[in-house]
Amino acid sequence: MSDSSRQTRALDNIRVVDMSRVLAGPWATQLLADLGADVIKVERPGHGDDTRTWGPPWFTAQDGRREAAYFVSTNRGKRSIAIDIAESAGAALVADMAAEADVLVENFKVGSLTRYGLDYASLAARNPRLIYCSISGFGQEGPYAALPGYDFIAQAMGGMMSLTGEPNGTPMKTGVALADIMTGLYACNGILAALMQRERSGRGQHVTTCLLDVQIATLANQATSYLATQRNPPRMGNAHPSIVPYQSFETADGWVAIGVGNDAQFRRLRRALNVPQLARDGRFATNTGRVEHRQILVPLLQSAFMRASSSEWIAQLTAVEVPVGPVNTLADVFADPHVIQRGLQIAMPHAALESVPGVACPVRLSDSPPRTDRGPPVLDEHGDQIRSEVGSRSAI
Repeated sequence: MSDSSRQTRALDNIRVVDMSRVLAGPWATQLLADLGADVIKVERPGHGDDTRTWGPPWFTAQDGRREAAYFVSTNRGKRSIAIDIAESAGAALVADMAAEADVLVENFKVGSLTRYGLDYASLAARNPRLIYCSISGFGQEGPYAALPGYDFIAQAMGGMMSLTGEPNGTPMKTGVALADIMTGLYACNGILAALMQRERSGRGQHVTTCLLDVQIATLANQATSYLATQRNPPRMGNAHPSIVPYQSFETADGWVAIGVGNDAQFRRLRRALNVPQLARDGRFATNTGRVEHRQILVPLLQSAFMRASSSEWIAQLTAVEVPVGPVNTLADVFADPHVIQRGLQIAMPHAALESVPGVACPVRLSDSPPRTDRGPPVLDEHGDQIRSEVGSRSAI
């Protein structure tokens, strides 16, 4: 295989105009960039994406220039151009870019781009093959459509916080903005589906998704459990509503996570823990019984786990094929030999900092690997280059 063929990427022929900011939209476009798309990030002059100022922490160059770690996390692989769309020339430039693009992604307030002629109807009239993706907090219609969208609010309104936290504690959001992240992933899937449809129809379309819809959709088994019973699932900390034991346990020196998914695994766990009374108690023979009697079983297991260290339990349980893992800090994660061998920490080029660390795209494609040669851009880094290209790309 030649060097050039090894560098072929799945979306090499796709150009994306990225008018999104913060997390959900940039997460979608970052994945498109990973897969090879030419993603042009349109930013406000002088300020750029809001997350450029979301620090500390910062990556700082010797000359004092700095970049927020938050921005770095979600904008690798893109080119940046600063454009003021409130000026007629700026809006016209974006419209010209969209006329030559395959995809445009935006997360402006619903309906606000119409005044600039940058709404779907206006741009699709000029470029019928354009796939225009709108990401919002609450969708393009409905009583809440005009409200601003934030991950925390979506987690609260979409039920996630009612499920997260200790049983007697307060409702909690997740430690990462998962409503935003998942919305970005759903948006990317919608864009890829629309690109496939365009291959058949020759036409683009309007792809929409929103934080609240995605948050509710990704409640998964918890949503359907409610629909089946009409009862609100309780907060259970790290425990699982339908599987026991499937939670964290304290050890002599820390914590381990146990994921017993069937009765055979439980029998092996029971023997490894050396708690004879568990074998004699028929209440624990099946998962249904263990769920019903978790209040009795879990304290017995917890007492047993306190007899040895986390590393000892991990070694013993791994040897008998019981799913187990350490409860790692991020320092533990990036020092883990498996994570190191998988190459999940990468170094990315950066115009001001020479290099910044990041996390690799987790999608592995055997013939068209994700790109790693372009880091997050500085503001307007590619402005002159992009302006010189407008009008030069052949009609798509």
